Amino acid sequence: MHSAPLSPLLNPTMRRVALLALGLMLALMSSTLWAHGVNENDKAFIEGASGVNIIPYMYLGAKHMVTGYDHLLFLAGVIFFLYRLKDVGAYVTLFAIGHSTTLLLGVIFDIRANPFIIDAIIGLSVVYKAIDNLDGFRTWLGFSPNPKAAVLIFGFFHGFGLATKLQELTLAGDGMIPNLISFNIGVEMGQFMALTVILLLMNLWRMSDSFRRSAILANAALMTAGFVLIGYQLAGYFTQGA
Repeated sequence: MHSAPLSPLLNPTMRRVALLALGLMLALMSSTLWAHGVNENDKAFIEGASGVNIIPYMYLGAKHMVTGYDHLLFLAGVIFFLYRLKDVGAYVTLFAIGHSTTLLLGVIFDIRANPFIIDAIIGLSVVYKAIDNLDGFRTWLGFSPNPKAAVLIFGFFHGFGLATKLQELTLAGDGMIPNLISFNIGVEMGQFMALTVILLLMNLWRMSDSFRRSAILANAALMTAGFVLIGYQLAGYFTQGA
């Protein structure tokens, strides 16, 4: 299951690559943490557009996923210890089924929930995955939740989170269904692009001797990020959304 380490001469290079990747992820997160959602330009387009706009909505969906730090943190946790592409594909497919279902149904049938609570649950999904990667549930409870079922269930909440962002806008009824489907396709495209980058960086890191030693620290950092997201969303709920 574990990757064979490279020669000691290559390990320092791999460590530098991993540190650079971590720095880039932190920089991305710091720049988008307070800006996650639909920016003013995109909001103006969505509320002013009418009819079918397949390409623009695909672009908006891809953009939302690529800048969606909460979704990317969860996906990074999901694939952290997955070494086979078949396993990666299975889990990512379950996640896609989950978030596609609630994204489409939530907007089409106008199923609403407080966006701060939904986003807090999304933060909880990041915490869950970090604990699961550290085998915390087995240590504390004596068993681990079904990982595939958990990814699917949290996928429903991630999709509902996407739906709440669109529900805040005034979507034209003309062409809404094709536009929503296009947005969802864009989300999947953005997820594929982001996941490709994450996998490449992760595989480089896995070739280093430091991967197993650093895995605990990395998942602790992932858990901390999840708690930060939960705290931020709950603060928003009690100050703005309650």
